[in-house]
Amino acid sequence: MSTTAATQATEESVWETHPVTPDRFEDFADVINANRRDKHCWCLSHRLRAPEIEELGGGDRQEAMRRLTERENPPGVVTYRDGVPVGWCSIGPRAEIPLLAASKLMRPIDEVPVWSIICVVVRPGHRRQGVTARMLEGAVAHAASRGAPAVEAHPVDPEGRMDLTMAFVGTRMMFENAGFRVVGTTDAKASRLPRLVMRRELG
Repeated sequence: MSTTAATQATEESVWETHPVTPDRFEDFADVINANRRDKHCWCLSHRLRAPEIEELGGGDRQEAMRRLTERENPPGVVTYRDGVPVGWCSIGPRAEIPLLAASKLMRPIDEVPVWSIICVVVRPGHRRQGVTARMLEGAVAHAASRGAPAVEAHPVDPEGRMDLTMAFVGTRMMFENAGFRVVGTTDAKASRLPRLVMRRELG
């Protein structure tokens, strides 16, 4: 099975998006935690509780994330520009993201077995260069290749610039530009703003 979710060529650059399999773990780390800080979240906040981090990684969040990359559905995709890892999108079946699946603040709006995007990160030094658009297209293509009927996200709709500490949830405009539409709201908030339910139907 090919690991390529999407490859897109432009006049200036070649963009590729791949699932974060074990051989791409360091590329993922370069995007979200270039200094390899031990206390970094390692994008586990919605995926594993403390006992599971202990079980998978001996309490080491980085090692627990490495173990997740070994699963049939890795925990997300890495986007490359001309071979350089520049973006990360945490995406997978909602049912395989335990803390999201159990959330009472972001409940499902129907019974469609959606895939969910829970985090988007652009590597410092590469922001405002079109990475997000390419990354979301690659993430959606990856989900489609695995049979996902739809992809959801839970962004906010700020009037101005977002608090950077919560930018990982994304914005309404970002997802609208990627073909998502608002289909509901949640009881969750980020930067004191309500988080929406946005969906892109596939197939």
